[in-house]
Amino acid sequence: MLKTALKPRWIAALVLALAIATVFVLLSQWQFSASRSEAPPPPSQTETVRPLTESFQPGTPMAASEADQMVSFSGRFRPQDQVLVQDRLHEGDNGYWVVTGFAVDGAPQLDGEDVMIPVVRGWIADPADATAAPEGEATVVGRLLPTEAPAAERPVPGQVPTLSVAELINLWDAPSYSGFVTATALTVAGEDLGDGTAGTDLRPVVVGAQPQETPINWMNVFYAVEWVVFAGFAIFLWWRLVADDYRRTLEDEEFAAAEARYQAGQDAGDEQDGASTNAPRNEVSP
Repeated sequence: MLKTALKPRWIAALVLALAIATVFVLLSQWQFSASRSEAPPPPSQTETVRPLTESFQPGTPMAASEADQMVSFSGRFRPQDQVLVQDRLHEGDNGYWVVTGFAVDGAPQLDGEDVMIPVVRGWIADPADATAAPEGEATVVGRLLPTEAPAAERPVPGQVPTLSVAELINLWDAPSYSGFVTATALTVAGEDLGDGTAGTDLRPVVVGAQPQETPINWMNVFYAVEWVVFAGFAIFLWWRLVADDYRRTLEDEEFAAAEARYQAGQDAGDEQDGASTNAPRNEVSP
């Protein structure tokens, strides 16, 4: 079989099979690397308050390394831009988040307009408990979180099913960061208001840091194993084709040998017949 495998065409086929298998192995490695999501930043980084304008830029998607960061920013609330986000739990009770737009000082402008960021000011059980945002120059400290996906739901005036920044941009007609902030500290006109819920029906919304485990996408792992199987199949297919060629060669040789034996037998029979024909005959006298 080695002699068959060393034929030029099968050597070329082996090179091609190895090249294909190499590509499949590289695809498998890529799927394995993609199966592990990027780990969130450590608490030592996210719990250190940083200026929003240095941590995240408006008009860009939020990466995992930027989410969860505690940030601070100054500017003014936009009281006219306020919504309630439905189906939010607080200590087991279902209610609403009160979200107000905040014009950020020092943020780059988009399309010549000042940029805002949605701020979760607190939780309420009844929409009637929502209060207007305080007016005046304010400073907010809170956790920066990525936007939620929009959801189709029967609209309720002043309410949204998810905290989707894309939806709020359309509602408020203003450019925005592609994320929101849950406020943990608020200062207005130089007065420290704590978390901003004192003296109101608002309850503070506390969002902790992401767990540090790196999640695994098992679908990518399955694809990675699948590519390894494909790589093995490429080599197996080459070996199978060589084995078939070797078997056909043996069959051809066996057939040729049988034909030769048959032809030799025929020749021997012809010689015997010829010898019998040429042998002298004894004449019998009458």
